[in-house]
Amino acid sequence: MTNLIVEVSKYLMILLMAIYTYANFRFFSFPDLERKRKVCARQNRAMFLLHFLAYLVMYLKTEDETLSRMLLVFYIGQVVFFLLYIYIYRFIYRNVSRLLVNNCCMLLACGFIMLTRLSLDKGLDKAFKQFVIVAAVVSWLVPFIMERFWQLYKFQWLYGGIGLAALLLVWVAGNESFGAQLSLTIGGISIQPSEFVKISFVFFVASMFYQSLEFKNICITTVVAALHVVILVLSKDLGSALIFFVSYVVMLFIATGNWLYLIAAGILGKGATSIAYALFDHVRRRFTAWKNPWADIDNTGYQITQSLFAIGTGGWFGMGLCQGMPNKIPVVEKDFIFAAIFEEMGGIFAICVLLICLGCFIQFMMIATKMQAMFYKMLAVGLGMEYVVQVFLTVGGVTKFIPSTGVTLPFVSYGGSSVVTTFLLFSIIQGLYIIKRNDEEELEEMEAQEE
Repeated sequence: MTNLIVEVSKYLMILLMAIYTYANFRFFSFPDLERKRKVCARQNRAMFLLHFLAYLVMYLKTEDETLSRMLLVFYIGQVVFFLLYIYIYRFIYRNVSRLLVNNCCMLLACGFIMLTRLSLDKGLDKAFKQFVIVAAVVSWLVPFIMERFWQLYKFQWLYGGIGLAALLLVWVAGNESFGAQLSLTIGGISIQPSEFVKISFVFFVASMFYQSLEFKNICITTVVAALHVVILVLSKDLGSALIFFVSYVVMLFIATGNWLYLIAAGILGKGATSIAYALFDHVRRRFTAWKNPWADIDNTGYQITQSLFAIGTGGWFGMGLCQGMPNKIPVVEKDFIFAAIFEEMGGIFAICVLLICLGCFIQFMMIATKMQAMFYKMLAVGLGMEYVVQVFLTVGGVTKFIPSTGVTLPFVSYGGSSVVTTFLLFSIIQGLYIIKRNDEEELEEMEAQEE
């Protein structure tokens, strides 16, 4: 009976994920708010049912009674969190983007499901730690700050200074992980400052471009932005360096509309890639492993070949939760969680996760196009580019489309700094959306009074 439930649930979860993803894009086709809200309500039902089925399968597959009770409590805790997150946001902010709230919860739910499955034999340690960090994040305050303190553009050098100081500290005294200096340990807690600097970096660039687009100011901004990237390269955190670089180039192009900057950045990026390949051993190893992982399958190519085996084994419909062997992939809960999703949940499910991320990016860009103030427009563009580039690097590395860069899949992968930063990013975008909606309502009221 258990095997039947597990098998049926596998297909039901794929169907629910497909329904949710379809609604994610169908949302954009409705002009009126009432129909948009009905779509979001349908998404909520699909998400909670999928979440229930996943934990039901893991509960049935768990033979240890203590672990079964832990699973049940953990599931209930997540349901309470999701309900609070959805309804508190709606209660506090009347004009909140329900689609972004839903997508945030769905990606978190996928992450919790996979982290729970991956840590079943370890007492749910990493899944529980991730949940504690997520539950502790008070991201509801960020849109309030965005609404009330509109002069945030005046602190550009504070943003730039804090960012550079944090990156320098990691370069000098950071902990090394897989060949790169990424984190600091404070009071027994590991923090990855580059994740938080992503936010300050975008605020710095947006503030500078808002105040002036003269050539002198662009040069100053470029120098400070380049210092961020150079320090990350010296720390061998090349994934983050690439995210910063691409985000800055796109922000510069959107702000100025000058194709010469884009061409120059492309040439500079190509040269920097060649230099990094020549200077760093671990970059050469990753490139060699990407080019032909089968040549050294037991060593440098082991991670990517295991990822490809997992993807091939999963196929379109997956092996089913607790039916595969995703733990054979090194660091699977971080950089390679997409491969674990592919193996057990299937290719259709994994592609839907990717499409949800794409839906978030589309909404970021739609918000950017409708913002009147350059500062807000640049914030939406910069944060949106950081988000989508990170998704691309993660999925590209897992599928051997590009060399692995060691970055996480936002909201899904394990990592406290990553999940907190992504919460902040989504909350800032929510703040911009709320500002836009409030301005539209004020304009409609003014037009009604004039009539």
